[in-house]
Parts: sequence; structure tokens; C-alpha cells
Amino acid sequence: MPLGRSLSMTSLNGLLQGEDEDLPVEDLLLFEISWEVTNKVGGIYTVIQTKAKTTADEWGENYFLIGPYFEQNVKTQVEFSEPPNPAVKKAMDTMKSQGCQVFFGRWLIEGSPYVLLFDIGSAAWNLDKWKGEFWEVSNIGIPYHDREANDAVIFGSLTAWFLKELSCQFDDKPNIIAHFHEWQAGVGLILSRSQKLPVATIFTTHATLLGRYLCAASIDFYNNLDQFDIDKEAGERQIYHRYCMERASVHCAHVFTTVSQITATEAEHMLKKSPDVVTPNGLNIKKFSAMHEFQNLHSMYKARIQEFIRGHFYGHLDFDLDKTLFFFIAGRYEFSNKGADMFLEALSRLNFLLRVHKTDVTVIVFFIMPAKTNNFNVETLKGQAVRKQLWDTAQSVKEKFGRKLYNALLKGEIPDLNKILDRDDISIMKRAIYTTQRHTLPPVTTHNMIDDSNDPILNTIRRIGLFNNRTDRVKVILHPEFLSSTSPLLPLDYEEFVRGCHLGVFPSYYEPWGYTPAECTVMGIPSVTTNLSGFGCFMQEHVADPAAYGIYIVDRRFRSPDESCNQLTQFLYGFCQQNRRQRIIQRNRTERLSDLLDWKYLGR
Repeated sequence: MPLGRSLSMTSLNGLLQGEDEDLPVEDLLLFEISWEVTNKVGGIYTVIQTKAKTTADEWGENYFLIGPYFEQNVKTQVEFSEPPNPAVKKAMDTMKSQGCQVFFGRWLIEGSPYVLLFDIGSAAWNLDKWKGEFWEVSNIGIPYHDREANDAVIFGSLTAWFLKELSCQFDDKPNIIAHFHEWQAGVGLILSRSQKLPVATIFTTHATLLGRYLCAASIDFYNNLDQFDIDKEAGERQIYHRYCMERASVHCAHVFTTVSQITATEAEHMLKKSPDVVTPNGLNIKKFSAMHEFQNLHSMYKARIQEFIRGHFYGHLDFDLDKTLFFFIAGRYEFSNKGADMFLEALSRLNFLLRVHKTDVTVIVFFIMPAKTNNFNVETLKGQAVRKQLWDTAQSVKEKFGRKLYNALLKGEIPDLNKILDRDDISIMKRAIYTTQRHTLPPVTTHNMIDDSNDPILNTIRRIGLFNNRTDRVKVILHPEFLSSTSPLLPLDYEEFVRGCHLGVFPSYYEPWGYTPAECTVMGIPSVTTNLSGFGCFMQEHVADPAAYGIYIVDRRFRSPDESCNQLTQFLYGFCQQNRRQRIIQRNRTERLSDLLDWKYLGR
């Protein structure tokens, strides 16, 4: 490609200044550019959103985020204002005068950073011209039918145009740093470098395009990293142009970073360049002043999940809810990448072990993975209605009973318990019992799935026969929608739900970082991860005995799938054998690891 090779890694100030003195940080402007600024698509949104406070604390008024303008996102997330920096304002005015819509304001998240948003639609008429310019610079052609790649060209061209207008005002004094996330923002980096703008560039890849595609195809990815014909693989998957955009961005950036050691190895083979720095992802951690507070939250939200279970399993509640453990897996619906295939197989083996050893523990497993649905199914809604009706019946009988008992005690009598409930009360209770009888098994999914005959999770459940039978010690509930506190079924948001569970299970095959187990750790909930996830490798490196701290790491790199599955089953079975006191001690230890994942520490 006709673009220059990447420069060696030095300090950012050094990059900007060449041989000159370091600039004071108050003269530097930092721009962070991503398609997921104010626009939640996946995990990069979480990275940027949680890191914003740490970065804003350090850079103050000189920190700006650049992203796409989508009205439905902006309405609730952005407070518009005028740019306080005259150079930024002038660059925006120049673009507006030529027909582009550019918006500026504060993103209403912790740290309240400034955001600059480009309306992609208002600039779409330039698409053919900009694709031509991109071709001249990089020899990468973008097919007209790939909407995402075309949007990336518009977004990147607008970013490069803005950086050009901005840098012109500093008499080519280099005091701009631009940090680009992922290939969707990469066009801006490639164009900035080709125009020789005095801008120091950083490119972060959170996962390689080709890595995600290859792993989803159930290929033995990590043992064959050096064997792939990369151009051929990208071409066969019709993502060759996207792959070229990604690879060009990596090689044009002054500094290339990635989020974990496992992704660094992958980038070396897929993108033919080793990262200069590995920057693990963090979270904003709110510490409770009292240690026991997060344990209280666990009890409170566990009780809310138990209420849902009472309704969902009405007529089949022959297990003790105080001896019931809640496991869950959550994330994008990528059946093999997220390890849902291995998790289901391990649950089948766990069910066998619990039945053979005749344990009184029941495990209820939630799959929180969004898929296409036609709304809630009737049986699930009916379960919650039956539960509520029974509660109301019990309350009215209790009130009547209480009044009679109170009056009898006032008279100094011990009431005759046979007379305290009359025939009407008995009839009401019998009728209530009849409503709880059902002739079907509790459903394995809460929604009507579109194309459920081809759904990989449901098909695996059919194959292993986990249908929520009375004899099963492992019960399964697929909730194919993100959680919401306004749901009529399970009115909890994701954080509340996680706090109420006992164990998060994420046996991913492809997971460049892994926010789900990290979030569990911060909330003091033990989790299962793998040595193929960035989080798992990070914990192995920083904690001597992760399992003692409630971080179970399955070896999916150096063991066969069957051995990995057995290891996962043993972790789950061992967890089921703990008593309540042991689980409380373990949660305290898990929560202690949260400092390792704080942006205050990782931001440095």
C-alpha cells in the first residue's frame, strides 16, 4: 500500500514535537474517535464510556470525543452547547458552511466529556467522491452494497477534514493527538496520514475482523494462527475491503495498541504487526463504604429472581429455593465464540452428576442473549399472573386469620385453630391450588423465538434433553432479550440481575477482553472465564490462585474440547458443593479483586 510505514513507539509528546522540547499538556488537544461514541453497538461503547472520567480528569477541557450523530441516541444522552475552544469552533463552522451538519455538546455520562458528532446522512452526497479519494490513497475499493463500510468512509473523511481544518489554525505546530478505535474509524487515520497532517495518531483494535469470523466458523484458530492464507480467508468471507481498511490503519498509526495479550498475538498474525502497547480495559468502580453492603444487595436481588422463578415454575416447585443456585451467561448471541455450546454440554454433565449423587441442590441457568423474537410467550406471562393471584389470595386469608387471632387473644382465649378458618377460606385456598396445576413442563424460553427450529441454543437443549423435568437438577431458561427494569417478566436491569445471581459462566472461545466476567468481579460475583479471553489471561498474570478468589479459568487453549468441557463441569460441580457460608466468604474475596480492574489504576 502506498502509505508510509508506522513509526517506532516513542512518547506521544516526542511524536508531536520531533526534536523540540515537550509541549506542556495544556497546549495539547486529545481527540478520541469511535463509531460507538454515544452509539451503543457492542463493548467499545463500555470502554469509552467508563474511561471518559479518568481521561477527562487528566485532560480537562482539552479532551474531545468524535462519533456519528444519530438523533434517537443524542436526544437522551447529549446536552448541546457551543465549543469553548475557538479553534474547534472555527473548524466546525468551516465544515457547516460547506453543507455538513456537525453537532457539539457534553455527553451526559460520568466525567461529562465534550463530544463532536458528524451527521453521516448530511454528507452522504460526497460518498462517491470520497470513495475515489480513498482509492487513490490506499488502493482499497469499497463495494456499494456494504452499508457499514460506506458509512465508515463518510465518517473517516469527515474526521480527516475536521482534523485538517483544525491543524491549519496552529500554523502546522503539532499539538493534536487523535486516538482511533477499530476499523470503522480507521479511514480517518489513513487519510490524516496520507495528507501528512501534523497529528499524532493512535489506533486501538479491540478484536480483529478476521479473528472473529474464523472463530465463528468453528476452526481451530489458536493452534493454526501462522497457517492461514489471510487474503484468501478474508476474500472468501466477503470482508476483504474491511480487512484492508483495518490492516492499513494498523500500519499507518504512529502507535498501535490492543486490549489484551491474546489479541496482541492474534494481531501479529492477522494484521502482520505487533502492538506497541497492551492497554487492558477497566471499569468505573464505586466502592461501598461498608463491606457487607454488596452482600445485602445480593440477597435483595436474589429474592427478586426467586419471585420470577416461583411464577415460571408454578406447579413444578418441588425444589427448595433456599438451596437453588442461579448461574447465567450473557452477551452477544455468538453460539460458539461465547462458549454457549460448551456451557450447555457441561450443564448436561452437571445434571448427571447432581442426580447420581442425589444432592438436594438445584441449579437454574439463565441465557441472556438477544435473538429475534415475536414477544413474550403466553405460558411465561401466565406463570407470573398465577404467582401474583396466589400472593393476593394468601394475603387476604392471612389478614382475616390475623384479625380473628388478635380478637381471640384480646379476650384472653387461645383460639380454636379448626374454627379460625371457615369453609369459604378453605374453598378459596383449594381453588388457588387448582390454578397452580399444569400439564406441561415449565418453558425453556421466555419468548416466542422466530425460526426456533434452527436456533442453536434450543436445538442443543433438545439434543441433551434439558426440558425442566421434575427429575432434572439443572433447569434452563433462555431469555432472548437484554434485561430491563420495566419488563413485565423479570423487572431487573442487568446490574441488579448479576448481583442476584451466584455465578457468571463465560467459557468463551473468542473474547479479546471480556467485560461480562469483569463486571461480575466488580460486583463480588464469582465467574468462569477461559485462557482465551483477555480478562482470563489478565487474571492469570496478576493473581496467584484465581480460583480461590472466585475466578475459575477453563483451559481452552492447550486442552481438547472434551477435556475443557470436563474441567468446566468440575468447576460447576465444585461450586454446587459449597455451603452458604463458603459462598459468602468467596464473594468477599472476589470483590477484593475489583481494584485491579479500576480505570484509576489501568488509566495510567
